[in-house]
Parts: sequence; C-alpha cells; structure tokens
Amino acid sequence: MEAKSMVGGSDGGAASPDVDEIRTHLHGMWVSVATAWGEHADYADIRGAEATEKMLELTLPQPGERVLELACGPGSLGLAAAGRVGPRGEVVISDVVEEMTSIAATRAEQRGQHNVTARVLDLESIDEPDKSYDVVLCREGLMFAVDPASGAREILRVLKPDGRFAVAVWGPRSRNPWLGVLLDAVGAQLGRPVPPPGIPGPFALEDAELLHRLLTEAGLDDVVVSELSVPLQAASFEEWWMRTSALAGPLAKLLEAMPEDAVQALQARLKEAVKPYETNVGLDFPGVALLASGHRPSEA
Repeated sequence: MEAKSMVGGSDGGAASPDVDEIRTHLHGMWVSVATAWGEHADYADIRGAEATEKMLELTLPQPGERVLELACGPGSLGLAAAGRVGPRGEVVISDVVEEMTSIAATRAEQRGQHNVTARVLDLESIDEPDKSYDVVLCREGLMFAVDPASGAREILRVLKPDGRFAVAVWGPRSRNPWLGVLLDAVGAQLGRPVPPPGIPGPFALEDAELLHRLLTEAGLDDVVVSELSVPLQAASFEEWWMRTSALAGPLAKLLEAMPEDAVQALQARLKEAVKPYETNVGLDFPGVALLASGHRPSEA
C-alpha cells in the first residue's frame, strides 16, 4: 500500500505473474475484518458522514436514477444515496467479498430501504452492463485495487453518457497520523515496511495529481480533485487502538499473528507516537481525504 506502488498498471504491459496471488491475499484480508466492520458500522457511518454528504453533493443523485456503490463495506454511502433516488430509483451496493455485502444488505433491510440491492462485484472488473448507471460512488476503496487504472476504466464503462462519479481516497500518509503512526509502528516492530512494496493500501493514491491523471487517462471528463479535512477523535488511546486495529484490513492478520509480548511492545511504542495528539479529552488526530469527481463524456 505504498503510494504510487501499483501492480498491473495502465501501460498495457503484461501483469506481474503474482497479481492473482496479491488479489487473493487482499480479498482474504477484507473477509477477515468484515465482522469487525459490521460491529462498528454505525461508527463508520459517523466517521465518513462528511465525505458521504460531500460526495452526494458532487454527484446529485436524482429521484428515479440508478446508483452503484463500489467497495461498499457496511454500505454507509449507498444507503445514504438510496434516500436521494427514492422508491423509483435503485442503489446497488457492492463489494468484492460477500461478507461485506451481506452486512450492507442487512442494514438496508433493517431500514426498510427496498430500493437497495446488494451484489458481489470487483471494482476492477464490474460484472454489470455498459452504460447502466447514472451515478457511481466509491469511498475509500479505489486505493486498494491492484490495478486502479482498470477500476477507473470500469467506472467509465458502466456510467451512462453524462453520468456522474465521485471517489474518495486517503490523502498523504504524513497528514493522516491516525493511521500512519500505526503503520509506522508495526513496520518498526516487524523490521519491514507496512504495507510491503507492491501491495496496494490506504495511501496508494495519496498524490492528488496521480489520482487526477488516473481518472482522466481512463476517459472521465471534468475531473476535479479536492481535499476534505477528516479529523479523528478518540476518548482514549485504548478506544483508538481497538477501533483502528480492528478495522484496518492491512493490519488485522499481522496483529493477530503477533505474540502477546510483541503486541504489548507495539502498544508502548504507539503510546509514545501519539503523544503529540493528546488533549485533555483524549486523542485528536488530523486527517485528510481526497475527493475526485467528474462525469462520463456525452459520447464516450
């Protein structure tokens, strides 16, 4: 998940022979944290509320339209969009692993949102017809694609002419210490970078220019990339550790495999690392997301 470290890019060359292995690893990673995402779904709604609102403002889903959410997790964004398109519209919430779509589908059913459908879809190869959606949304998912350029081209393909899209990814690692300090500490503990080179992850698209180029080279039009401040507050170190370690897909298996003494050493290292963000009411981390939006050209 190193920035700009991508496998199987858009240059038309042959993919690395271990691309399928990387994808299998990443899919398994999300399966392993799906239960935790279900348990913390309401927190995920609150954490992503501002990004959700901004993405809906950028794409303006209308009554009767069809919306596709990619990499839905517990479905926060798609469920919010369902209220915009109304009973005559449809929102398809999708993820690459069934465990996540099941969580989102259950939440839609509990809310009585009968215009929501859940499907297992890979954003790098969306099993949906060409020109079938008015709006495509993807919050915090594209950076985990092994080939994000394929994902961008797929967004273009499934959009109707003049259809709108919005994508959110995490901004620079240095400006997101709520997660960056954890990745740094685990890497120091293990003696190797986390995530390893060549594996996509939370900061793989941290460069705004890279994100803009990725989307425009796919054929999407009027692409605008902006920053959104997304600070994170936690009442205590323990609260931040519990939630972040449970939901951070790249780390879950690593932490699970660590012996108890190593975990304790890691926590001690982290308590030192987060001291700059301590307040009298807990921890207050800065955070930055990148929001990209635009549309499919009329004749693309």
